Order: sequence, then structure tokens, then C-alpha cells
Amino acid sequence: MKDISSILNTGELSVGGKLWLESGGKRWFGPGPVELLEYIELTGSINQAAKKMEMSYKKAWEIVNHLNTITHRPLVITATGGEKGGGSTISDEARELIGYYRQLRLRFKKFLDEETERARK
Repeated sequence: MKDISSILNTGELSVGGKLWLESGGKRWFGPGPVELLEYIELTGSINQAAKKMEMSYKKAWEIVNHLNTITHRPLVITATGGEKGGGSTISDEARELIGYYRQLRLRFKKFLDEETERARK
């Protein structure tokens, strides 16, 4: 195969792409939800997770509600007030899904790197 990068007159060619999970043809899980879930686990709070991501609390709740609706069991478990003021945590299923997505990203990066090399030959 011809070196595709020789067609360019600027910069070095690389193959890029974005990765997410879909259901019914609609995106539902990718970098944003992964980051939100990880921050919820870290902070114990949807509100604090949203702040760390510089996202509105409303948007974070929309994502959490969507995730909890699209899955058989909730990915985010919330507790209302009380002595400790409530809080949130993520389920084991959420941790499994995050792990799967992280491994999928590694395989995807390897694929993109291989295709970049192929395009440069």
C-alpha cells in the first residue's frame, strides 16, 4: 500500500477516533460518564463530582438518571439526608463497566496506532 501520509502537505498523518458504547443506536457510555462515575466514587457525591468536572449539577443528574434507567440495576446508588447528609456511591456493575471500558480504550488505542503505522508505510 502507498504511504497515505505522502498525500498531505502539512504535518504527520495519524489515525484518530472516538469510542463509546451504544444501545438502540444511541450513545450512552463513554469518557464523560466514566469520568463522572469515577468522581462520584472518589467524592461520594454527585454534586462534588459535577464540580470537579466543571459540569452543572443538573447535567450530572441527567447523566446519572440516564445511566440508571438504561441498565438493569442502578450504576449510581444515592442516599438521602440524615445524620451524615446522604451521599452517593457507584455499584459493582458500574465498576465492572468502567473496567471494561478502560480495557476497550486500550485495545482501541492499539488499533489506532497500528492503523497510523499502516497509513505511513
